[in-house]
Amino acid sequence: MLRFIKHNLTSMLGIEIYPLISLVMFTVFFGVVLLYVWKLSKGRVSELASTPLDCQEELDVNL
Repeated sequence: MLRFIKHNLTSMLGIEIYPLISLVMFTVFFGVVLLYVWKLSKGRVSELASTPLDCQEELDVNL
């Protein structure tokens, strides 16, 4: 099965650019997410950290 896929991919012209494009896209996405998390304020982090607990308290009150 792999040799059929490998044969098709080696016969295509310009196919070698796609792994490079995907690597660049992943690196940019990872960098943006890392920068976003790094720039979050401590208040926002604590708000997000307590969100699951707040939802549970709301469910307990409604029951």
